[in-house]
Amino acid sequence: MSRDVTPEVTPTDRANAETVEELIRHRLSSALGGWRGSIETALPTVAFIGVWSWRQDLTLAVWCAVAVAVVLAVARLVQRSSLQHVLGAVFATGIAAFFAMRSGKAEDAFLPGMLLSGGYLIGTLISILVRWPVVGFLVGAGDPKAAEDPFGWRRDSGMVRVCSRLTWVLVALYAVRLSIQVPLYLAAQVEALGVAKIVLGWPLWIGGVAVMGWLLVRGSTPQELEAVRDTAARTSDAD
Repeated sequence: MSRDVTPEVTPTDRANAETVEELIRHRLSSALGGWRGSIETALPTVAFIGVWSWRQDLTLAVWCAVAVAVVLAVARLVQRSSLQHVLGAVFATGIAAFFAMRSGKAEDAFLPGMLLSGGYLIGTLISILVRWPVVGFLVGAGDPKAAEDPFGWRRDSGMVRVCSRLTWVLVALYAVRLSIQVPLYLAAQVEALGVAKIVLGWPLWIGGVAVMGWLLVRGSTPQELEAVRDTAARTSDAD
């Protein structure tokens, strides 16, 4: 006769982290994508710029970019792997193609990305001002207790402070993107916009993550919320 076996309880990330910074480093590490995803995101732009520089044909450049995005999606389906990054590339390419074909201007293919960066810039800045920093939601999503206490991270003032500092890095990232792309867009520098889009994509994100890592390594903020939880647990056990 078989018997039920209680699964081994694995240690949580909290047990291995003594400070807020250590906990955030652990939870954010799973949010980083791989090199394949970054390449899939960049290839449609490379195809668009390559064909545009070669033929100066907007329609051909747009359709080549769309074709590359579709081929990448089909390759993922054949390999039965995650479509997360490539679907984002397909959607972004479709929106960019719509803008460019509607206006007849190649530079308008980059307008949706700039509008999105502007929206993210405003959103991240507001999240800091109202003390609901965007990075906090990423950290909270990695909490093993997220299902029953999704906003528990916000009751820890130290966590909110650290996440606010990290969110400022995102604000700076979007500001850098716009400060470079907007002048190029206004000057209709299509090739330069393509290069900027690629360089200010994954490489800039890696730079932002490096700055976040530096901030996390420097800090040693105690976990106030977990200290309260531990005290409550000890009190309950004593009763």
